[in-house]
Amino acid sequence: MPQLVSPHGSKSVKPLLLPEAERAAERLRAEKLRKVPLDSRAVSDVLMLAMGAYTPLDGFMGHDDWRGSCQDMKLDGGLFWPIPITLPVSKELADSIRAEEQVALVDAESGALLALMTVCEKYSIDKRFEAEHVYRTADPKHPGVAKVFSQGDVNLAGPVMVIDEGEYVVKYPKLYIRPAESRAKFLDRGWSKVAAFQTRNPMHRSHEYLVKIAIEVSDGVFIHQVLGKLKEGDIPAEVRTRAIQAMIDNYFRPGTVIQAGYPIEMRYAGPREALLHALIRQNFGCSHLIVGRDHAGVGSYYGPFDSQHIFDQLWEGALVTKPLKIDVTFYCRKCYGMATAKTCPHDPKYHISISGTQQREMLSTDADIPPEFSRPEVVAILKEYYASLRSAVPHSAS
Repeated sequence: MPQLVSPHGSKSVKPLLLPEAERAAERLRAEKLRKVPLDSRAVSDVLMLAMGAYTPLDGFMGHDDWRGSCQDMKLDGGLFWPIPITLPVSKELADSIRAEEQVALVDAESGALLALMTVCEKYSIDKRFEAEHVYRTADPKHPGVAKVFSQGDVNLAGPVMVIDEGEYVVKYPKLYIRPAESRAKFLDRGWSKVAAFQTRNPMHRSHEYLVKIAIEVSDGVFIHQVLGKLKEGDIPAEVRTRAIQAMIDNYFRPGTVIQAGYPIEMRYAGPREALLHALIRQNFGCSHLIVGRDHAGVGSYYGPFDSQHIFDQLWEGALVTKPLKIDVTFYCRKCYGMATAKTCPHDPKYHISISGTQQREMLSTDADIPPEFSRPEVVAILKEYYASLRSAVPHSAS
């Protein structure tokens, strides 16, 4: 029988979603509790806790876990954790909450009641300390740092009981695969060595090549994409999922990949986020995470391979899931195919570099995208989306 990697710090996945039979009564009780509004990142974290992706956490972190996660990538008890999972609120709201009070966590945007939380601790943080340790910069132009600096001044900590999984499970019923379900799918296929591919972009030829390299050295690949909030200009999940499926249907052997999505919101923390992605994939049952160029980075804040190098700095036993490190990929006109810096001997003048940013720029100007850059079936879906954007913009505005 195939055997999967164990969940992080636990013998089994720990989803915090209440059994369906208990939710109605708790929802009724929550209506009478003090409401704590959640921004998009906190909503994402509640949903990640709900499905067990943050195993073994039982809720939002207290001060000692927050500080240890920032400084040493360890919780207070010594367990590896590279990015703090916290619930910031305004000082005024925090002051109004009593010790051990149970509160209702509500999506500030939709008003949906998501979870109940027992507030065991309230604490202030040094935001600059968090930014410099987690993001390696305190530059407010960095989107993750900007989020930290703009958040409330007090963190609430305590265990969480989730009563609603939010909109993604309804919007993407086939893609919204929880860790317990992905593990069952892998075992049903006889997979034990599973590589995860993290993406927030439609897959171009470089992505395709990365996944096919991983297929060669594993039992299968879990194409696992972000359903949560992205940066302005990123292609929305409903378009991206169709584009990725078109690539899978036309360019992958059946049974070699599984496409799925999960509700995380990107923090763009580069190396630290690569580690968090690996930890999460361990909970989903993946033995490896594909780590290519500038994984989870933004702008020029991180070196192209910093997210690979950081795995070499971990101590023994920190993570079970390992990185599958792959060099920069490109199309070589001399090789007549995809290659990496490790395999192609030709001058860079023959290389066609490929990136999601370039692809978005070409799509936004309705430029022709060559087949060396992206598959025609994928381009057709993306061009249709960008055409709809252009038609929705008045001529004077455009």
